[in-house]
Amino acid sequence: MTTKRDYYEILGVSRDARDSEIKSKYRKLAMKFHPDRNPDDKAAEEQFKEAAEAYEVLRDPQKRSIYDQYGHQGLEGQGFSGFGGFDDIFSSFGDIFEDFFGFGSGRRSSGRGRRGNDLRYDMKLSFMEAAFGTETQIDVEKLANCPSCGGSGCASGTHPEACPHCGGSGQISRSQGFFTVRTTCPHCRGNGRIITHPCDNCQGGGKVRVTKKVSVKIPAGVDNGSRLRLSGEGGAGENGGPPGDLYVFIHVSPHEFFERHNAVDVVCQIPISFIQAALGDKVRVPTLQGEKTLVIPKGTQPGEIFRFHGEGIPSLKNGRRGDQIIQVDVKTPTNLSRKQEALLRDFAKLEEGKFTNKLKNILKGSQAGAAR
Repeated sequence: MTTKRDYYEILGVSRDARDSEIKSKYRKLAMKFHPDRNPDDKAAEEQFKEAAEAYEVLRDPQKRSIYDQYGHQGLEGQGFSGFGGFDDIFSSFGDIFEDFFGFGSGRRSSGRGRRGNDLRYDMKLSFMEAAFGTETQIDVEKLANCPSCGGSGCASGTHPEACPHCGGSGQISRSQGFFTVRTTCPHCRGNGRIITHPCDNCQGGGKVRVTKKVSVKIPAGVDNGSRLRLSGEGGAGENGGPPGDLYVFIHVSPHEFFERHNAVDVVCQIPISFIQAALGDKVRVPTLQGEKTLVIPKGTQPGEIFRFHGEGIPSLKNGRRGDQIIQVDVKTPTNLSRKQEALLRDFAKLEEGKFTNKLKNILKGSQAGAAR
């Protein structure tokens, strides 16, 4: 298995680099290793792809955060696997190349398929669904190839014709010093072809809006902001190009009893009486998968913490479950009966000497320290 290089190392930036610095460094590397400047150079091609993948991650705040915490494995767990080839890179960064270099990718001819648009879907999950995963179906509205013309945009029996202005390339070229500057043909909008007899169903667009049911498998341990990638479930591609991807953004509803800490631990608070705290007891505590018995030792103090190991949420990284952290809330009794009050007063008299002596010792220590 090939070990991937660190993305910060690839771009030559520090881990706290600003977006502007990341963009600038990528521009220099893309300029240096661009395939149009390094024809048939396999090493330059790999470095071009490597830099593009690093830039794709570090320019995106969410991908960057996942990478900083979990590395390459964390991104793979979210469905990110880099770019398939040059077409994916130019599809994602086409406008950037034109802005940076004054020329396009040099690869957007009319005969080449272009990848479809990525889509976003926001999904709301319950606390338990996020903790243990679930599988569901969602309705996704997207553009699909027209069933009448198969996405060509042409009426039956007709075909697109090459644009007479750009000769079918989709770009108009002109020399400018050392470089050849290419701009999108304004007549065919870069398609390289024009449709003289459009399809009646899609009016020549080649696409129609449809609603598709998509199955989504939510892995155990997702949290607010988690993003799942469903490859090929995005918008239809152009000229036979592949479809885009569907990104499902997760929003988790809060739980009435549990709170999530450090991704895998769950925290809860249970009330106990001061009698239970003083004498000890056994209490039943809810967990994510039922109830368990918690032993309260004698002399438990307010706010004291206990743990159920392995009763938390599974880690997206390795599947291991965190802990359930239980904090006790010792309740002071109210509305006491006369008998209860009398018993407490007797108890207070027995304890009075202990606390008085302890307080005197504390005061003596403070005074001795002040004298020094």
